[in-house]
Amino acid sequence: MNLDPLAYRYAKCASLIVVTISCLLMSGAHAFDHTHDQFNLLLEKYVTWDKNGHNSTVNYFGFREDQTTMMNYLENIAAVSKNEFNTFSKEEQLAFLINTYNAYTIFWVSQHHETIDSIKDLGSLFKSPWKHKRFSLFGNVISLDFIEHKLIREQGRFDEPRIHMAVNCASISCPALRPDAYQPSRLEDQLHDSTVRFLTDNSRNHLTGGTLFISPIFKWYKADFQKKSGSVLKWIMGYSSALSKKFNLDNRQNIIIKYTDYDWSLNTHHPE
Repeated sequence: MNLDPLAYRYAKCASLIVVTISCLLMSGAHAFDHTHDQFNLLLEKYVTWDKNGHNSTVNYFGFREDQTTMMNYLENIAAVSKNEFNTFSKEEQLAFLINTYNAYTIFWVSQHHETIDSIKDLGSLFKSPWKHKRFSLFGNVISLDFIEHKLIREQGRFDEPRIHMAVNCASISCPALRPDAYQPSRLEDQLHDSTVRFLTDNSRNHLTGGTLFISPIFKWYKADFQKKSGSVLKWIMGYSSALSKKFNLDNRQNIIIKYTDYDWSLNTHHPE
């Protein structure tokens, strides 16, 4: 079978993610850089806030051109063993997993973004893209769903619903991909900032009369918000100081909740 040279190059890079871990783990001790500096530099270059700072667009062309830097970062992720991960602080673990999820998503989409309209196009009739096992972590080949649902959302590990404003699904209605990597020393501020930006986005969350229209994310992961605050509305009210100019929820016992539409189109930016 003849492959287009460019397609062959990216297919080869993708396969390297899976096989590189063996060589890295055999090379000796590994010390992970918790500044996530390589990923941070890429995000600063190729992710841009919109004019209101509620959403962002991604230059997947740039990520593809900077493939060497991205591959180096992904190889460093793949080199972390489960034993090493267990020595990380909770903040280090959570920042690591969020960045891992986002970096693998970006890398995968950057290989196909010119031929797809949505990340969903990377799936199949019987398997969503998030269930495809194609990424290296802790010596195994895993899926994006495994990172999110088995690790980040693992009961009793973090119990942090704000991760739903941090992991990015490469789609317009998904909470924004930040132009900076999540870092343990700044994690609390970054999660808070991402949450406020998302909640104050009128295209995804707004109050009209007595009806509060919110993102379907609050329906899909309702249990996470209920576990933290008792209900989705109570969780949102935890941000009342940030949302006071946007929502008047004084009569919240009468509030009706409905869900906004979700746009799965790519969050792509086309450079001039």
